[in-house]
Parts: sequence; structure tokens; C-alpha cells
Amino acid sequence: MSDILLLLPFLALIVINVLPRSARGGAWVVCLVLFAVQTVGACLQPFVTLDWSMLQPLEKALGFTLVVDPLSIMLFITAGIAGMAALLVGRATHDTTRAQFTFANLLLIALIGMNGIAMVRDLFSLYVFIEVTSVSAVILVALRDGKEAYEGAWKYLLLSAVATVLMLTSIALFLLGTGGITYADLATALASGTPMAWIAVTLFLAGLFVKSAMIPFHGWLADAYSEASPAVSVFLAGIVTKATGIFALMRLAPAMMEAAGPVREILLVAGAVTAIGGAFLSLTQSDMKRMLAYSSISQMGYIVMALGGDAKLALAAAALHFFNHTVSKAQLFANAAALETRLGTRDMDRMGGLGARMPVTAGTSAVATLSIAGLPPLAGFWSKLLIVIALWTAGQHTFAIIAILTSLVTLAYFLSLQRRVFFGTLRAEWDTVREAGASLLVPTIALAFITVAVGLAFPVLLPILLGGGI
Repeated sequence: MSDILLLLPFLALIVINVLPRSARGGAWVVCLVLFAVQTVGACLQPFVTLDWSMLQPLEKALGFTLVVDPLSIMLFITAGIAGMAALLVGRATHDTTRAQFTFANLLLIALIGMNGIAMVRDLFSLYVFIEVTSVSAVILVALRDGKEAYEGAWKYLLLSAVATVLMLTSIALFLLGTGGITYADLATALASGTPMAWIAVTLFLAGLFVKSAMIPFHGWLADAYSEASPAVSVFLAGIVTKATGIFALMRLAPAMMEAAGPVREILLVAGAVTAIGGAFLSLTQSDMKRMLAYSSISQMGYIVMALGGDAKLALAAAALHFFNHTVSKAQLFANAAALETRLGTRDMDRMGGLGARMPVTAGTSAVATLSIAGLPPLAGFWSKLLIVIALWTAGQHTFAIIAILTSLVTLAYFLSLQRRVFFGTLRAEWDTVREAGASLLVPTIALAFITVAVGLAFPVLLPILLGGGI
């Protein structure tokens, strides 16, 4: 399965580029089918055993080891979900066939990168696939015409280059110090306690913090998310930032935690600062997409903070919140796309009373905001509860309290969003506004359903989550 997950997007990329120009409007269909196949296949993978041994020569030719485990499957599923949502939103918001074609190409390149991130087992291969995903994301941001989009892409590119230098320097130090860069070599190097090993891991962590938009490396994210086209915002916020930064931290955290050192404290403090800072920055926003962008920063802080919790729960809690945030934030950016296409503005102070005109958008956004805020019985409540339990049982009581209090701030800014956008008196200028079209409503309804279903089924899913080796 591991090799086929790199081959299929690559083959799809070839197929859509050899299509005649008259047929290139179907590129998004090919892309949508591929994302759907990956999602369904990843969901079924634990229950179906297939023999992929005929592809082993490819792995040897590629020169790196690919391994699929439960954490990889989680990334396959979330990438598939976010990709399908982005494609449907793009169908409604991209004006030309050329724009849809370019968007589909870049999504496939990003998918190759994310699937690689999920499966590799050495630092250099991880870096390569992170860069594949990041470069496609930068271009995606720049697809939208306008100074603001180019500025957002430039900031993303500039900070990404800084992360590249940090990670490559770290890899070079590992090679000089230990001669190996596999995840096992990383654990061995840290166990030795040499200064070079700890300098190297600090540099790699800093690079991943930049990719994850952790405070104080967050300056690029709000501009990139808010000024990108609606479909690109769904994809970036849904999966890209988490795949290129947060997932890599989740993958490396167990090896780093085994060594005596300050890694746990670094993750706890960085996560707490990011969760708090992102939440309070969200409170000050009037632009809906910028509020959602800063909210994403805050929630990524939650995931990183979870990694500093009890070893038996930390990774499961982080993985569940990773999944929940992908679903809910992709949905909220799809909701924002529906509002922007109907109103022509993202300024929440100009909105109000739109719940009566756009009831589906209002209802689905309420599900997502309440889930991210951590209200039961929605999916977000359970992942935040697991994070608090993981922190508390590890003796990190201060950080558990910070997680709870920050959830109250999250609830505050999302209630503010709901009040300013959907409640109150309808402005006269919005008298003729109607609900968004099917391409925008289908992903929001489907994602809201997932949020509710996972929340209600959590007692059944928990043993699978804890027993699946995540």
C-alpha cells in the first residue's frame, strides 16, 4: 500500500496533463475520485489485507523506507477529506477551467508530499516531502490575483526558506555526529546526550515550529489563509499546515521524549503560548477568515501541548484533535467561502441576521464552532478532554488548566462570530441574499455530519484509537 499511495497521485498528475485541452475541465473529477479512493481505502486498510509485494522493487529504487501505521492512516484520511472539500469549494469559486485545472495539479503534488510525510522513516526524506507540499502550497496562495495574495505567498515562502535552512543544518549535524538520520538514529543520538545531538534536534524543532506557524513564527499564516482563494484556504487550513509541521512533530515526539532532556518542556511551553496567543488574537478580528486563521494557530498549540502529556494518551489525544480540527476548520472555511461568494465581503461587522437567509450555512457553522470550542457531545469535546486528561495524568496540572481556560476564550470568539454574522437584524443590503449553491453546501453538510457522528460514536471509537497503536 505504501508505494501505491505515491504512485497513484503521480499517475493522476500525468493523466490530467495529457488530456486534450477540451477535456481538461474533467481534471477536477479525476482529482476528486483519487482523494475519495484514498480516503475510503485508508478507512478500510485496517480491515483488509492486500499483498503489495510486487511493488517492493520500486521502494528499493526510490531509496527510502516507506511504512504505513495507524498514524499514517490518520493523515491519509484527513488529507483525503480536506482535499475533497477543497475541490468542491473550488468547483463553485474558480471562474475558469484553467484555474480549476491548475488547482487540481497543485493538489495532486501536495498529496504526493503529504503521503510521503506519512510514510517515511528518516529525516531527509521527511524534509523532502515537507518541501514538496510547502512549495505547492505557496503557489496555491499566489494563484489568486491581487497584491494581498502575492504578499501572503511571499511571507509564506520567506518563512519556509528559513525553516528549510534550519532543517537542513540539523540533518547535516546528525550526519556528522551519528552518521545516520533515521528516526531510530535520532533516538540513539539523543540518548547519547551529546551537545551536537541536542543542537541538531533544537534546529529541526525550530524548523517544524515555523512550518506549523507556532508563535512567534506565526506571522505568515494569517495573510496566507485569508488572502488565498476560498478553495485554497480550505485546503491549507484543513490539512497542509498540520501535515508539514504538526504531523512531523507527532511522528518525532516519541523518539525525542525517550531521551533525558527539555523536549517535553519545550513542547508544553510552545504549545501553551501558541494556544493562548492564537485565541486572544482571534478575539480582535473582524475579518472572518483572519479570525479562523488565528484560531487555527491556537488549535495547533493544543496539539503540540498534548504531546507533552502522559505517554499512553498523548499521541492518541493529539491525533484525534488533529482529525477533528481538519474536519471542523475545513468546514468553517467552506462556510466563509459561501458567505464571501454571496456577500462579496469577509467583514463580520458588515454582516448580521444572515441565519434567516442562509440557514444551512448558519447551522453547519454552529456545529463546527461549538466542536472546536469543546462542547459535548461533539467530536472536539472528546479530543480536548483527552488532551486535558493526558496533561493532568502526566502531572502537568498548570498546562491542563491552561487548556481548559483557553477553550473558554475559544468559545468567546466563536460566539462573537455567530452573533455578528448570523444573529441580530438583517441589513437592508442583504435582503436579496440567498443560500449558497450545492458545491458549497455539500462539503459543509458532510463535514458537520462527520463531526456529530464522531462525537456520538466516541465511546465505540476510543478502544480502537487506544488499541490501534497510535
